[in-house]
Amino acid sequence: MTGAKRKKKGMLWSKMHTPHCEDFKQWCRRRLPILEWAPHYNLKENLLPDTMSGIMLAVQQVTQGLAFAILSSVHPVFGLYGSLFPAIIYAIFGMGRHVATGTFALTSLISANAVERLVPLSSQNLSTQSNTSTLGLSDFELQRIGVAAAVSFLGGVIQVAMFALQLGRATFLLTEPVISAMTTGAATHVVTSQVKYLLGMKMPYISGPLGFFYIYTYVFENIKFVRLEALLLSLLSIVVLVLVKELNEQFKSKIKVVLPVDLVLIIAASFACYCTNMEITYGLEVVGHIPEGIPPPRAPPMNVLSAVITEAFGVALVGYVASLALAQGSAKKYKYSVDDNQEFLAHGLSNVIPSFFFCIPSAAAMGRTAGLYSTGAKTQVACLISCILVLIVIYSVGPLLYWLPMCVLASIIVVGLKGMLIQFRDLKKYWNVDKIDWGIWVTTYVFTICFAANVGLLFGVVCTLAIVIGRFPRAKTLSIKNMKEMELKVKTETDETLQQVKIISINNPLVFLNAKKFHTDLMNIIQKENVSNQLLDDISKCEQNTLLNSLSNGNCNDDVSQPCLNEKSFLILDCSGVTFFDYSGVSMLVEGYNDCKSRSVDVSLAHCTASLIKAMKHCGNPDSEKPVSFDSVSAALSNIYSSKNLSKLSDHGEV
Repeated sequence: MTGAKRKKKGMLWSKMHTPHCEDFKQWCRRRLPILEWAPHYNLKENLLPDTMSGIMLAVQQVTQGLAFAILSSVHPVFGLYGSLFPAIIYAIFGMGRHVATGTFALTSLISANAVERLVPLSSQNLSTQSNTSTLGLSDFELQRIGVAAAVSFLGGVIQVAMFALQLGRATFLLTEPVISAMTTGAATHVVTSQVKYLLGMKMPYISGPLGFFYIYTYVFENIKFVRLEALLLSLLSIVVLVLVKELNEQFKSKIKVVLPVDLVLIIAASFACYCTNMEITYGLEVVGHIPEGIPPPRAPPMNVLSAVITEAFGVALVGYVASLALAQGSAKKYKYSVDDNQEFLAHGLSNVIPSFFFCIPSAAAMGRTAGLYSTGAKTQVACLISCILVLIVIYSVGPLLYWLPMCVLASIIVVGLKGMLIQFRDLKKYWNVDKIDWGIWVTTYVFTICFAANVGLLFGVVCTLAIVIGRFPRAKTLSIKNMKEMELKVKTETDETLQQVKIISINNPLVFLNAKKFHTDLMNIIQKENVSNQLLDDISKCEQNTLLNSLSNGNCNDDVSQPCLNEKSFLILDCSGVTFFDYSGVSMLVEGYNDCKSRSVDVSLAHCTASLIKAMKHCGNPDSEKPVSFDSVSAALSNIYSSKNLSKLSDHGEV
C-alpha cells in the first residue's frame, strides 16, 4: 500500500514538474527569438548574402550614427555607440529579420529637445576641456550625452512596462494612414534640421510649437549668409546619391553587388576636404575629432529622469510605432509572424541596456530596412556582421572621419529619408479608397510638422477613434437575409469528387478596429476543415466572438466535418453587411482573398457596393483574369456551377 502511494505521488510530482520545464523552454524560445532561428541557420545559403548586406548596413550605420548624434545635440562618437549596442540587443530579442535597429532621426530629434533644454549651448563656456575625463571630452559633452542617455533609459523602461502590461495588443489603434502621416511629417522635420548644414549656415537651435516655420523664416531672413561652396557640394552629393541609388535599384537583378555609393562619397569627400583644406579655405564645417575606443559603462544620471518624462514617452511611442511598422512589413513580405508585444520588449531592452554605454535613443529606420531588402539579407546575422564592422570603425577608422564635411553627411541623411518622404504618394490611394482616411492623413501630417511627432501620433489615433465611434452607431450590423453559412456538395462531370461551397455573411463594417479579427475568423473557418474532431468547438468560438458571424445551417454531421484536403473548395462572401469601410479593412479583405487563393480556395464576393469594388481595385485587384464580384449569392453560385461544368447538385444547402 505504501509503495502504491509512493508511486502515485511520484507520478503526480512528475506531472507537476515536467510541463513546467517544457513551459520554461517555450517561454525562453518565445522571449529569445534568436534561439529559434540561430540553430537552424544555413551557412551555405545565407552567410554570403548576410555578409554582403552586413557590409552595406555598416556603411549606413556609421553615416547615420554620426549624423543622428549631431541631430541629437551630442558628440558624433556617441552615434557610433548607438549603432552598435542596440543592434546586438535587438538581434537577440527582436523578431523582425530585416529590422536594423540603431540611431533614428525621429528619436534623435525628440531627445535633442531635452538636451538643449537641460544643457543649453550657452553653458559650454562654463565647462573646460578635461584630458582625464571620458574619451578626453569636455564635461559639457558628457553632460549632454548624460541627458540623452537618460531619455533612452526612461524610454526603454516605459517600453518594457508596456510589454509587461501586454499593450502590444492595442497596436490595432495605429492605423496605416496615421503611421504614414506621422513618419512623413517627422521626416520633414529631419530634412528641416539638416538645412543649416546643406546651406553652410550658422543657426541657433530652434524647437517647440511651429518651430518648423521659424527655422525657414530664419533661413530666408539670413539668406545672404549661405556658403556657396557648401550649397554646391550638397547639391552635387544629392544628385550623385539619388542617381546611383536609382541605377542600383534598376539593375539590381543584373549585378551581383550594388555600388556602396555612401561609402564612396564619404571617402571621396573626406579626401578632397583634406587635400584642399576646405575647413580653413572655405570655412566648411567638418565632423571633427572622433575619439577611439569604447568607454567603460556608466549609469545614466537618475536625477534628470523627472525632467525628461515627456521626451521619454515620445521616444517610447514614436520609436516603437515606426519600428513595428517596419517589422510587420518585413513579416508580411517574407511570410512570417511578428509578436507585437515581443517588439515592445526588444526595443525596450535596446534602449535600456545601451543607455549604460553612452548611447542615444534607438529604433529601426526605413532606410536601413530597405537596404537589407535590396542587398538580399536573410536573417539578423547581417546586423551582427555590421556590428563587427562598426566596432572596427570605433577602434581604428574613426579618427579618419575628421575631414568629412557636414554638408555631405547631411546630404546622405536627406537622401536616406526618401522612403519616408515619398509616402506623399499614398494620398491618392487614400482619396480613392476612403476620403476620411485621406483627411486623417493630412491633419496628422499638419499636426506633426506644427508640433512634434508624438503630438501628431496622438492626434491621429484620437481622431481615428472619434470618427469610427461616430460611424459605428449608423452601421448596419445584420444582413437582411440573416444568412450565416451554408454548405453545398457538388459533383463534377469527370469524377465523383465532392466540391465544397461555403457561403458566409459579413454582417459588420470593415475598419481598422476589426480588420485583423475579420482575417483571423476567415482563416479559422478555412482551417477548421482540417481538424474534424474540433469542428463543433471552432464553430462555437466563432459564434461567441466573430465578425463573420458564421455557423453551419444545421447539425454538424459527418459530411460537413470531413475535410477535402486534395479538392478545390469555393467560398462566397456575402458583403451586404459591409455598410462602410476604411483602408485597413479593404486591405485585410484583399489579403484574406489572396490567402484563401493560396490554400486552393476560390473566393467570390456578393452584394458588393460600387465604392467597395473601387476601393479593392486601388488596394490591389484580387483577380483581374476572372470576375470576383457578383450582384447576388445566386449569381456567384451560377458562376461556380458554369465554370466547373457541374452535372448535378448532390445536396442542397438550406438557409
